[in-house]
Amino acid sequence: MKKLLLVLGFSAIVSLGLAASDALPASNYAIINKIHLGGDGGWDYCGIDDATGRLFISHETQVQVVDVSTGKLIGAIADTKGVHGIAFAHEMNKAYTSNGRDSSVSVVDLKTLALITKVRVTGANPDAIVYDPFSHCVFTFNGKTNNATAIDAKMDKVVATIVLDGKPEFPACDNSGLIFDNIEDKNEVAVINTKSMKVDKNWPIAPGTGPSALTIDNQDYRLFIGCHNKLMIVMDATSGKVIASLPIGEHVDAAAFDPGKQRVYCSNGDGTVTVIQKSGKDSFKVLENIVTQKGARTMALSATTHRLYLPAAEYGAVPAPTPENPRPRPSIKPGSFIVLEVAPVVQ
Repeated sequence: MKKLLLVLGFSAIVSLGLAASDALPASNYAIINKIHLGGDGGWDYCGIDDATGRLFISHETQVQVVDVSTGKLIGAIADTKGVHGIAFAHEMNKAYTSNGRDSSVSVVDLKTLALITKVRVTGANPDAIVYDPFSHCVFTFNGKTNNATAIDAKMDKVVATIVLDGKPEFPACDNSGLIFDNIEDKNEVAVINTKSMKVDKNWPIAPGTGPSALTIDNQDYRLFIGCHNKLMIVMDATSGKVIASLPIGEHVDAAAFDPGKQRVYCSNGDGTVTVIQKSGKDSFKVLENIVTQKGARTMALSATTHRLYLPAAEYGAVPAPTPENPRPRPSIKPGSFIVLEVAPVVQ
């Protein structure tokens, strides 16, 4: 009996040792702060202005502005109904928001946040928005009309409407005259020429489907396309050739490339951020999946501190389906809206 107990005890120690050795490696990142902003409404994209250290978060009918050095709310851009995204035109000292519910763009003073003007777009539900320093234009990508609106940032006037092949999602600029944009329902990337204000090409992204997130490495000219079939597609931005595909989390909605660390980040609605390490022009591997919070699907990356900022909230129960709303969403718990600040712990 003693021998059996000794054997069992030894087996248990070995098993514990194996369990410890087989444990997942420590994360390279940690949630270092939760910035509590409150409010009950939904949110979409956020963006960081590294020049001033301010984070802009779209939140239902306003854009909240946070000083990232203190984690304090310092202001807001009001009357942005159904706001989706934020773009910065630093040489004009302006910020632009895409307001989906009234199909407008708010133009504000980047320092004071005071409204300068509102511009009506030439489509419905402007969603993603980007400033192109080459053309000095702001582009909105209009989800319900399959087109993009170009606004001259000097005059704040519409100068062009660009017809797209399908439903647009997030864009990326090469800062040299081209904008790439995901066409979600056609599984392709549109290449927009900002000189002609027309689409030059549409590139297929197979094996990716449902492209949402997009970012670019302008040094090696590579596109990183986050897809809803849980793949990150790496594409040559010169030829449209698919170079690699890597596994990512579920319900991806945003991506960012950090040139300092040579890493790509994908924020996923399943409560993870997939980190992909670039080593060499065409060598990529998944470094890890950072655990964040369920629903934290959008993000901003600071290129100076290498920190990530992800809006999130707690949810209540999902309501019962009705004929009017067959796929209801869960309600957001009052006062639970936060921004997660994620920092590298291994430099």
